[in-house]
Amino acid sequence: MSRVPLIDPKTATGERKALLDQITGAFGATPGMFRAVANSPAALKMMWAGFGALGAGTLDHKLGEQVAVLIADRNACEYCLAAHTVLGKKAGASAEEMREAQAGRSTDGKTAAALVFAAKVVADRAQLGDADVEALRQAGFSDEQVVELLAHIALNLFTNYVNVAFDVPVDFPRVKLLNAA
Repeated sequence: MSRVPLIDPKTATGERKALLDQITGAFGATPGMFRAVANSPAALKMMWAGFGALGAGTLDHKLGEQVAVLIADRNACEYCLAAHTVLGKKAGASAEEMREAQAGRSTDGKTAAALVFAAKVVADRAQLGDADVEALRQAGFSDEQVVELLAHIALNLFTNYVNVAFDVPVDFPRVKLLNAA
C-alpha cells in the first residue's frame, strides 16, 4: 500500500481530473505513480509537462529510456525500473540493450557516454567537472543535448524519489535491481 493515497481518476475533479484523463489517454490506464503524484495537482502538472517537453526534445526516446533504467537501478526504484524497461522496449531497445543500460553499459559510444554521465550525476550529486561535459561533446552531443540530458536525469530523480518515498506499488512487469545503493 502506498504511503499516500492513489487518486482514483474516476472520482477526481478539476485540474487533477483533466491531467489524469490526459495521462490515461496516453497510457491506456493510469499508472500508480501518476495517481500518487495527483495528490498535488501542481506536482502532477509539472511532471506531466516535463515528460511532454522532453518527449518532444532532441534526444532519442530509446536513449532517454536507457538513461532512466540506469538511474532507477542506482536509486533502487523498482517502479521506474519496471516502467522504463517496458517503455524502452517500445522505443526500440532490445531486452539486452535495456539490461546493459541498467548496468551502465552500451556498445553504442554515444549511449555509453550518456550512461557514464548520468551515473556520475546521480552518484556525485551533479558535482561535475569540465571533462564530464566535454566527454559528452566528444561523443557527439550538442550543448542543447547536454542540458536536455541533465533535464532527463532530474525528471527521473523526481519520479524515483516519488515512487521510493511513497512506496508506490509497481504496476508494470518487475525487473530485478542490479546496482542499487
